[in-house]
Amino acid sequence: MTGRSRAQFAEVVRSERVDVGLAASLVACEVEPTLDVDEVLAALDELAASAAGDRSPQGLRLALSPFAQEADFDDVRSSLLSEVLRRRRGLPLLVSIVAVEVATRLGLAASYATIPGRVVVVLGDLEDEHTVFDPYAGTLLDGPVAALSAGDLLLRLLTNIRALTHRQPPSLDAARTRLWSVELSLLLPRHPVALRRERGELLVRLGSHLLGAEELEEYAALVPDAAVAEECRREARQARARLN
Repeated sequence: MTGRSRAQFAEVVRSERVDVGLAASLVACEVEPTLDVDEVLAALDELAASAAGDRSPQGLRLALSPFAQEADFDDVRSSLLSEVLRRRRGLPLLVSIVAVEVATRLGLAASYATIPGRVVVVLGDLEDEHTVFDPYAGTLLDGPVAALSAGDLLLRLLTNIRALTHRQPPSLDAARTRLWSVELSLLLPRHPVALRRERGELLVRLGSHLLGAEELEEYAALVPDAAVAEECRREARQARARLN
């Protein structure tokens, strides 16, 4: 992702109304720097056009039927909106993003919610008449769901990518992927402060010893646990020593 793309991501996720489709497209720029974000959004327009004859939940289900299949949970492409649209497969969270984007283009009220272990879509008003749609399974659901904000959805997307790298064999490529997922997470209005320590440690591992040490020291100044703070300061001293 270029500096311009990251700046745009930061602006989008801190807007009063977060454009999730655009934000998710910008995440994909981390892997494909030359990605044309407008083309990704146009692909969503085309999906909506394919269901324009039926602006109902059933029409939405039909438009998304190619996505109702198993995804490779260990492939980062399953978490990138551009690749999900190309390959017609992705994680449940990404398929739910596609569903909400298409529903919105069809003029349907749509939002995100969670059931245990999965992000789903609410069509209608969650506090009133609504339908719960699981686009990954291609089914309508009964039972309670919990609302999910756009910011929390995007944090969950990036956390999934971080979790994927933890399942992979240790490598510099995995560390780079984890670093950008952490750095994008830190641009969100709400995020775990511990991500700053993770960023510092990753920077050190990837050779940016000074920047990593500075991040670790800044995290140490924030964390209330004295033992953790001292541990981070020790890591920072060790990182600076590598510069000598």
